[in-house]
Amino acid sequence: MGFYSQIILPRLLDWSLSNSTLAKYRQELLADVKGEVLEIGFGTGLNLAYYPAHIHKITTIDTNPGMNAFAKKRISDSNIIVQQLTLSSENLPMSNDTFDSVVSTLTLCSIANIEQALKEINRVLKPGSRFFFLEHGLSNKPNVQVWQNRLTPIQKVIGDGCHLNRNIQELVERHFDKVESRQFTPENMPDLTAHLYRGVATK
Repeated sequence: MGFYSQIILPRLLDWSLSNSTLAKYRQELLADVKGEVLEIGFGTGLNLAYYPAHIHKITTIDTNPGMNAFAKKRISDSNIIVQQLTLSSENLPMSNDTFDSVVSTLTLCSIANIEQALKEINRVLKPGSRFFFLEHGLSNKPNVQVWQNRLTPIQKVIGDGCHLNRNIQELVERHFDKVESRQFTPENMPDLTAHLYRGVATK
């Protein structure tokens, strides 16, 4: 990873994803998280402020050392103990049935082998435990989908692998038997990059 990915991109993402609209959705999503927690794609640590008070420790992974470095300040200001790991979600080192909750926010768009990552998420969850996700992806409007498909090759370059056109609902449903989710686009955000999927999948 070069200067852009490790230095510039963490700052750009932290700025663009720190808005009050996403903060509200983060808080709502994380309200029911419990037990042993794994967060996929920790990024700059924007979720830390929204974990429930009973969460005292989380394990996080991110492939980008620059993201992990940028998150250190938030970690030091938090009451939550964070075990940061720099690795890919496509090949998790954890044993089967380890976690009570797995969290992913605005991360599934950027994983190269998304099918393998979701398989791994399912594997490390305990039976009956849940995967909490807030992701952007393919719009339900055909005219927007056309532009998402056209612009995804460019977005992958400037967004460190980010796809605009992934159908998150379908992807998660391939790996979990029970998925409760909804799709929506916030009024103050563009369909092209902010068609959101928020949900919970149970193993």
